[in-house]
Amino acid sequence: MKIEVHKQISAPKKPKPEGELGFGRYFTDHMLVMNYTEGKGWHDARIVPYGPISLDPSAMVLHYGQEVFEGLKAYRSADGRILLFRPEENARRMNVSNRRMCIPEIDEELWVHCVKEAVSVDRDWVPYEEGTSLYIRPFVFATDPFLGVRASHTYLFMIILSPVGSYYPEGIKPVKIYIESEYVRAVKGGTGFAKCGGNYAASIRSQMNAYAKGYTQVLWLDGVERKYVEEVGTMNVFFKIGGEIVTPALEGSILPGITRDSAIRLLRDKGYTVTERRISVDEVLDAAEKGALEEMFGTGTAAVISPVGELQIGDRHILINNGEIGPTARWIYDTLTGIQWGKLPDPYGWTVEV
Repeated sequence: MKIEVHKQISAPKKPKPEGELGFGRYFTDHMLVMNYTEGKGWHDARIVPYGPISLDPSAMVLHYGQEVFEGLKAYRSADGRILLFRPEENARRMNVSNRRMCIPEIDEELWVHCVKEAVSVDRDWVPYEEGTSLYIRPFVFATDPFLGVRASHTYLFMIILSPVGSYYPEGIKPVKIYIESEYVRAVKGGTGFAKCGGNYAASIRSQMNAYAKGYTQVLWLDGVERKYVEEVGTMNVFFKIGGEIVTPALEGSILPGITRDSAIRLLRDKGYTVTERRISVDEVLDAAEKGALEEMFGTGTAAVISPVGELQIGDRHILINNGEIGPTARWIYDTLTGIQWGKLPDPYGWTVEV
């Protein structure tokens, strides 16, 4: 599909941010938009100046939450190239989410093409500073002006771009995690494996409670027995216990992270034993008491690798690796970011040049 580009010419460009970027605060000059109409399919892909969109007050997304999104990044290498990291996996995962939410799938080659074109138009926004990148947010939502619970007949697919620094204020320093024991995020058979806004909306109350206690994020337990570790709100989670790397298995209630998959591949190729299985919070606490819990870290597009230095559940506080980043988390971070920024060889063919 040809993508029509309407560049920002007459209107002044937004000034690029200076200093600390943070995450999700600033947006580039353009956005990609593509329509879906039942019987016609996806059509009219175009890149237009970034700005508000017109939406009917009865648009189904506003009332029934039929939407999904993705997140990936563009990185600027030392020699000026712009690299994407495994974008085809994001395209594939969005279609998994689309199927669950009854949204029409998007051809994966077209999806990646749309991402490349959107980044190419605003390539000057990809930052140069160490540790920065251009965050890419593709999303789809229902637009039918209709009140009634059914799948929409029309949709918008959009891509917006945001230059970013570290997701967490701590950066690569260990974060403090609060284990949620009252609320649940998802259950098997629900939408936990899909990347849809409802999953995140359901987490906000616990997130606010964690912030009030001085913690950065929430670690979710399973929604049935309330005992098995699932994921952190923005990351998949890993434990290093007695030399073994353990991460919760993908059983339908947690997001199948692309960074998670990449980390597992790197670790196994390095010779680590990586086990995907159910792990209870009691097992984690017991390992900590015995001195066997060597490291804990999260993986995700936004943070890449985020070491965990402290856990809290109820009135129990667990300090991990003296609150410092462990060697395994550091190695994964250095290796992944080295590949993403083009500093290290990419034996897996994960990077795609724009």
